Amino acid sequence: MSLSEMVFNTICLFLERAALHRQRSLPHRPPVIPLVARFGDQNTSGTPAMTEREASRLDKFRQILAGPNTDLEELRKLSWSGIPRQVRPITWKLLSGYLPPNAERRENVLQRKRREYFGFIQQYYDSRNDEHHQDTYRQIHIDIPRTNPLIPLFQQASVQEIFERILFIWAIRHPASGYVQGINDLVTPFFVVFVFEYIEEEVENFDVSSLEEEALRNIEADSFWCMSKLLDGIQDNYTFAQPGIQRKVKALEELVSRIDDSVHRHMHQYEVEYLQFAFRWMNNLLMRELPLRCTIRLWDTYQAEPEGFSHFHLYVCAAFLVRWRKEILEEKDFQGLMILLQNLPTMHWGNEEVSVLLAEAYRLKFAFADAPNHYKR
Repeated sequence: MSLSEMVFNTICLFLERAALHRQRSLPHRPPVIPLVARFGDQNTSGTPAMTEREASRLDKFRQILAGPNTDLEELRKLSWSGIPRQVRPITWKLLSGYLPPNAERRENVLQRKRREYFGFIQQYYDSRNDEHHQDTYRQIHIDIPRTNPLIPLFQQASVQEIFERILFIWAIRHPASGYVQGINDLVTPFFVVFVFEYIEEEVENFDVSSLEEEALRNIEADSFWCMSKLLDGIQDNYTFAQPGIQRKVKALEELVSRIDDSVHRHMHQYEVEYLQFAFRWMNNLLMRELPLRCTIRLWDTYQAEPEGFSHFHLYVCAAFLVRWRKEILEEKDFQGLMILLQNLPTMHWGNEEVSVLLAEAYRLKFAFADAPNHYKR
């Protein structure tokens, strides 16, 4: 039996158990989980922070990371099922390609890249008020306060200034696309994860001005470079007319028509176009549909999965849509469907729901990725 078949069989068993667990669960609302805080373990206050299994996984991560040359393939395998909060910053930097596997080189690379980023700030940031950059900066300045408006962390002036610098420098250095609305969301997971390198407490209401200036500069530079690495793989999502998104939405429609024709036909019956709801799913990588804690867990897998952001995301979107099959089929008009699809009830989601979603997405990828004609009419 091949490795992919073993993974597939394991995931099928996981999905069966998750379905059985849902059937047995009492019909009550789970407690409200903070949007960001304690996203690593999802426990509510007063419960043990780490189970024996979680402690064992953390030890495995630390063993892999402690070597002189990190085995990235082993790190990806371990990361696919989620990364412990304590080692998430270094793991994300390695999996994104920002840091080298060789441990001796890492500190020099970090110092060089951080200096390079702040060199860009000195070189470019004063030009934000120049006539040919005004529109870009104005749009960024408008969008930043809208980024995660429910989380106080992102309403702090110093955080918004960091985001403005990151996005403006990225736009100036990528003139083929420039700044596009939606890119502002993609900074936030990196920023939160890298803040956790320096704090132990909850992050939602954390005052970043309490951090030392050097720590804040490091968080800013590391967030810029890791976001840049992500965008390098999906830049055609943001070039003129956003052709990458157009293709992905079309592929999503074709895939859903094969895996759940009832949902597909129901939406067509009421004239709902996939572009009307799935454009945002592709443009923002589902960040507007999920709490930030869930996005961070999702990105653990995206960074572990080959072409996670550019390719695997399609299967996650398909699994996500079909997850709401019952609710979709109950809506009997265009307005009701659009309200549902733009306000899916995920506020209470945590690690378990994301794990089920990812397992189903992997099952779809296993079934369709190597035989695309299976999902094309």
